Amino acid sequence: MANYYKSLTPTHIEFIGQQKMFFLASASQMEVNLSPKGLDALRVISPERLLFLDFPGSGNRTARDIRLGGRITLMCCAFEGNPLILRCFCKGRLVEPSDAEFAERLELFDENLRHRARRLVLLDVEAVETSCGWAVPQMEFKTERQLLTDWVDKKTLSGELQAYIDSHDQPVDLQEI
Repeated sequence: MANYYKSLTPTHIEFIGQQKMFFLASASQMEVNLSPKGLDALRVISPERLLFLDFPGSGNRTARDIRLGGRITLMCCAFEGNPLILRCFCKGRLVEPSDAEFAERLELFDENLRHRARRLVLLDVEAVETSCGWAVPQMEFKTERQLLTDWVDKKTLSGELQAYIDSHDQPVDLQEI
C-alpha cells in the first residue's frame, strides 16, 4: 500500500543515504527516459531538495528534458534489508559549471568524483511516495564499476571530453527520428 508525503522524512533521508543505486525518470516530449545511477552521485540537501551529480556518458536526456520543462521522478529501491520503494516527484534545475553556485554545491561530493562532473541537477521535491517493494529482489552490492570514471579520465587526458559534452548537449527533435 502506498503512502504519500509532501517532503522527505528523516527516515526517507536515511534510506536514500544507504542506497548504492537509484533511478531517474524524466519526460518532456514523446517518451519517458529512465536511467539507473550509481557512483555516490546523490545528496539530500533538505527534505524538499535533492542534488544529483551528472556525469558525461551515454546521453543527456535528463538535462534535455529539464530544459524543456519536463518532470523528474527519482526512485530508490531497497535491494538489501527491509523492502521499500521510495519515489520523489520533482521539478529539476540544471547547475552548469559556469554557474556561480556550481563550485560550492560540487563540494558536497567526494573529491575523486568532482572533476568528472558534467553538471549538477537540483531536484525540488514536490511529493514523495513510498510503497512496499515486496517484489523487489534481494541482492548484495559487490562493487562500483570503474568503466565510466575510466572513460571520462581518458577523454579528459585526450582533450576530447568537452567536445563530447557539447555534441551531446543539443536538443533532439524526436519526431525526426
